[in-house]
Amino acid sequence: MSTDKQIFARRESEARSYCRNFDTVFVKAQGSEMTDADGTTYIDFLAGCSTLNYGHNDPDMKAALLSHIERDGVTHGLDMYTDAKADWLQDYEDIILKPRGMDDYKIMMTGPTGTNAVEAAMKLARKVTGRRNIISFTNGFHGMTMGALSLTGNAGKREGAGNSCGGLCGVTHLPYDGAFGPDVNTLEQIEMMLNNSSSGVDKPAAFIFEPIQGEGGLNAASKEWMQGIARLAKEHGALLIVDDIQSGCGRSGTYFAFEDAGIEPDLITQAKSISGMGLPFACLLIKSEYDIWKPAEHNGTFRGNNHAFVTARVALEKFWKDDTLQRDVQEKAVMLTAGLQAVADEVTGAKLKGRGMMQGVDVGSGELAGEICAHAFKKGLIIETSGADDEVVKVLAPLTTPTETFRRGLDILLEATRDAVGHTKIAAE
Repeated sequence: MSTDKQIFARRESEARSYCRNFDTVFVKAQGSEMTDADGTTYIDFLAGCSTLNYGHNDPDMKAALLSHIERDGVTHGLDMYTDAKADWLQDYEDIILKPRGMDDYKIMMTGPTGTNAVEAAMKLARKVTGRRNIISFTNGFHGMTMGALSLTGNAGKREGAGNSCGGLCGVTHLPYDGAFGPDVNTLEQIEMMLNNSSSGVDKPAAFIFEPIQGEGGLNAASKEWMQGIARLAKEHGALLIVDDIQSGCGRSGTYFAFEDAGIEPDLITQAKSISGMGLPFACLLIKSEYDIWKPAEHNGTFRGNNHAFVTARVALEKFWKDDTLQRDVQEKAVMLTAGLQAVADEVTGAKLKGRGMMQGVDVGSGELAGEICAHAFKKGLIIETSGADDEVVKVLAPLTTPTETFRRGLDILLEATRDAVGHTKIAAE
């Protein structure tokens, strides 16, 4: 087993990112902890950027996957019918869709990552409506392929496309909830733009938003704002796309992050934790009336990962047949808010962001946020930043993190913040 880091610098592309902040070679992961080649164990408050909501290597998922492999279960079958797919579809129907009154959705297997699901949603919205323009929102992040990137607001990410437009056209960016502060109702502004025939906003094919903006700084949309966008989409003959890739699968406190708003999206993107175990798997939920694809009209070699179907089914049966996990997440969210408030109290002007188990602290500076995360890593905590300028310290701990481990991680974060703030004060002097 090689643990020589030089191979990464020598051979891996400069595009590598997370490893630059966590400069060690990891060799093992279990639950809410990761261990490196030196035997140092870290508490994981990143969880694969919300890909591991149920933790690393859940024993029941692992056992089911090993059993599937041992019996020569299908690994790859294009989009052919398999028993693993049938079992997952049945459970998703019974455990997720029907209890939420969502029986009218088809499930489209897209490519294996979230950006593939977003691309499919964009194509379908344009196909259904015959329009091109899609409305997305400030600070939104929807993926790195050209279509999804056109929806993304972050300048640094967009610059990766190599030019100012290219494929990054056909989108209008409007203000997200709270974009101008709590006293400005962006719904009124959006409605004015849509109703003004001289605003320059073309008739939309769709609106797309994240209920909680993961990469954009943990901005959380209110129920009223989500309801307002749903109403505007309907009034203007556009489809409503909810990107629930990072905020879904229980991260917000409910399975879907939009449930409390009582809205009915036309299209819902799912990825990250839907496989349960970090295996690549993404899909698009489509209201039946809009499932107008012709066979193979949206194709892809990896539409449906059979290994992911196996672990995803275990995740549904283990965590979503009753409300135990949901109640636990909501209790932990209260603990998280209290822990982050203690962190915020150490930084002048800091404020809390997000909701559920998708919260963080805006410390006002990407430099300070980065320093806090660096100090945390030295003390045994893996945690990252988000926001337009990386100014938010973001907690994405596995939902299944034991209470004692969770408290220990929050304590480390508080210590790291005090160290970083103290260092900043000394540097300023």
